[in-house]
Amino acid sequence: MSRPTETDLQCIEAQLGRKPRDVHAIAFRCPCGQPAVVETIPRLADGTPFPTFYYATCTKLTAAISTLETTGLMADMNRRLGEDAELAGGYVAAHDHYLAARAVLGIDVPEIANISAGGMPDRVKCLHSLVAHSLAAGPGVNPLGDEALEKLPQWWRQPTCGEKES
Repeated sequence: MSRPTETDLQCIEAQLGRKPRDVHAIAFRCPCGQPAVVETIPRLADGTPFPTFYYATCTKLTAAISTLETTGLMADMNRRLGEDAELAGGYVAAHDHYLAARAVLGIDVPEIANISAGGMPDRVKCLHSLVAHSLAAGPGVNPLGDEALEKLPQWWRQPTCGEKES
């Protein structure tokens, strides 16, 4: 994790098409070096509670995840969560990790107490959040985020980040 530089914030603004809100840190950088996942503080400057601590910003990454969401993978993951106690336990542990990482900031937001992202701890509703968590936390923390990440193409290639598509 690293604090965002002004250049990082400008890149994130270009990625999102709007000014980024309350970025605490760069949680994951694309292999090209650009920000791809940010940590966002749990209460935005305007007072809004914001449970999505890990937020994917890279347009190529989010597009690849959106495509993956159309494949029925989330329905399959939800089915397996109901059938596989080990997977369900790993997913609960991922939820706990997410909450613990956010709590390190020391910002108490009662409105989002015990709320993580992506449907954790008992369902899958957003692969973007799960993949962002896996990229930020590293392999082995979020089993379903890791699974989704493994199914993604190498989003940072052809053209590489920063190049215009023709």
